[in-house]
Formats: sequence, C-alpha cells, structure tokens
Amino acid sequence: MIISQEAYQIIQQYTFPQQNEKVALLSSKGRILAESITADRDFPPFNRVAMDGIAFAFEGINPAAILVEQIQFAGETQKQLQDTHACIEIMTGAILPSGCDTVVRYEDVIIEEIEGKKIAKITIPFEEITLGQNVHRQGSDKIARQILLEAGIRISPAEIAVMASVGKQEVQVVASPKVAVISTGDELVDIAVKPESHQIRMSNSYMLAAALQTWNIEAQLFHLTDDPEVLTEKLTQILEEHDVILLSGGVSAGKKDYVPEILAQLGVKKCFHKVAQKPGKPFWFGTKDVENNEGKKLVFALPGNPVSTFLCFCKYALPVIAQQKPKVEQVSLAKEVFFKPNLTYFAPAQVYFDNGKMLAIPFEGSGSADFANLTNCDGFVELPSEKTHFEIGEIVNFVRFR
Repeated sequence: MIISQEAYQIIQQYTFPQQNEKVALLSSKGRILAESITADRDFPPFNRVAMDGIAFAFEGINPAAILVEQIQFAGETQKQLQDTHACIEIMTGAILPSGCDTVVRYEDVIIEEIEGKKIAKITIPFEEITLGQNVHRQGSDKIARQILLEAGIRISPAEIAVMASVGKQEVQVVASPKVAVISTGDELVDIAVKPESHQIRMSNSYMLAAALQTWNIEAQLFHLTDDPEVLTEKLTQILEEHDVILLSGGVSAGKKDYVPEILAQLGVKKCFHKVAQKPGKPFWFGTKDVENNEGKKLVFALPGNPVSTFLCFCKYALPVIAQQKPKVEQVSLAKEVFFKPNLTYFAPAQVYFDNGKMLAIPFEGSGSADFANLTNCDGFVELPSEKTHFEIGEIVNFVRFR
C-alpha cells in the first residue's frame, strides 16, 4: 500500500502521445488548441468609433456651432468630411469618416435644426476634449499576422470568440483519448431496467461519463458481470480499442473481485494496488504498452462504492485524461474534524466565501456508498494522515468537482 501523494505522482508521469484532429469551431470548447491562431488583419481592422456622437477634425473646430454634414452608421463604407469645420454624426462600431480624428459623445452635445441645417454645439469645456478620443485606432490591439492564441491552451468561450473573429470555421485540437467506462458486478442492471429486490441500477458509469463530458470527452459505457471468462474476453477487446479504461468495482478483497488478476493476465502492468486513504483504499492503477508506439494505455480500477469511485476519478484520473495541469486549491475548515485512522481522509465538503476567504464544511455522511450526499457538496477536502484532529480555520487542500 502506498500513500496518496505517491499514487498521485506515479499517475502524473504518464501522458498520451499527442495526436491532433480538426473539429468545428463550436465543438472545440474545452479542448486543447493544437495550432497557433494569427490575426488575418489588424485588430481593429479600421479606426473604429467607440461612442455614439459626432466626429470631426480636432484642429480648427468651433465647439459653439458645428454644421452636421451627414450620418455615418456602423456597417457603412467610409464617408468623407467635406468641410474641416463641420462634423458627421457617428454611431458606435462605425468606421471613422475620412477627414475626422476625434469623437465627442452625444451626451456632451446638443444638436438643433437652424434654418434647415443641423447645428451641433459641444456642451463641455473644449479643453476637456483630447485629440483622437473615443476612437479605437486600427491595429492598436493586434496587427495582421500577429499571434493571437498560442497552441497548448484550453479553449474557452473567449478563445472561440477570437477564432470566430479571424474566420476559423474549423480548428486543430489535441485529440481526446478513447475512454471506456466499465461497471462490474452481478448486482447491477441498466437504468432502463426495473431492479429486483437484490439488484441496483448502474450509476457510477453515468457519473464518470458525465464528468468527462464537461471536458468534451466522450466515453463508451460497458457493464461486465463477475464472470472470469466474460471479464477476460471483454477486457481484451476493450483494451485493444481504447486508450483509457475506467473500471468501477471488482478490485477489493471479495471472492469475485477478479479484475486485478485478469488485468495482469492481459499484460497490464500493476503500478500500485491500494492507497492509504479513505475513501478509495482499494484503488488499483496500471499501464499497458502500445505496440509500435511510445505511449501506454492507462487502466484505473476504481473501488465500486460511488464516493470512492468519484474521489479517485477526480483526484487521480481526470487530470491525466483531460490533459489538464492540476490546479491546487486551498480552503479554510469551517468545521472541526476528528479522524483516527492513519490514512489521508478525503471528506466531501461544501465551500463558500466569507470575508474574502473560501471556507469548507466537511460532510461526514454515511460512508463511501452515500453518493446522494455528493449532491450537496462541491468537492473533497484533503486531510493529511499525520493528524487526527483538524481545527476550525485550518488550511487544507481541496479537490473540486463542482
């Protein structure tokens, strides 16, 4: 049995050989960008007006009486100021008219019609106006061919907006690993089946598949009974077709917990079995070499109890599968906790902010089978094995799942 930190470090050393794929822009959210995105033209591509108002030439203007020549709307081709002492009404987002260099907003202007002509009067002191104000200059953000997004970042809606602005209908992303989620156990039936008195519906596999979907990773679901022949046949095929296998159940000390033995027979090398933690002590992890490839297939055999399954998935498996650098969060305990066993204790917890600090209330629940308790929680507080008493206000690590 190894400690939690050691298990974590062992898993973190494994990565997948990078393969790229092209996807539609809206399908790229949550994926890792595999190409650099450059500006196809200047940003902004023209001198863009930032306020509704009037545009004029700063030098020589008479703020008390300015003839309004015409109106320039957003989306119209650029218009020309005919008289350097006149102005053009302008709308936000429009191209700055030729001959103009400054914009004053409507709130600081009065426009009246005098003898059939529109006359604008600036109502604020002219010395408060600066040359070029309210004009977003062409290329002031980025210039053509400048890199906007570097390869390797995770794509959020902000990155999608940038790519849309340069006309990227499709984008190269790092291909997601092929993931199989397997529930084992004779007591399980599909969610569409009415269970007998001795049966329960599968939930772990749906929980894991849903968690992966938040990272835009699709998983294929399987249910295998506790039969050595069935397990051997099906796992052989699943291992061949997938990069990552997430097994739920069959790794503890039961008479039908065949999974570790069968995985060994199929060439999966055990990296560790059992971690000094609660929940999730029976956690098993191994790898299998890929022929003609430097990479490895990863096998996470998770304990069957739902809270154990989810904790091991969130803490150890997800950072590798999602190819996401782990982000360490810390919280302050808002409740006293006593825990005697010499194990790292991952307690489900609800977090909230108070006076600029993130506080956590651990939920002790009714054990690792109490998955309904997770609906009230945001993650797990990680309580080190070296202590038995954790006081209010103590700072601990937090494994977030919500």
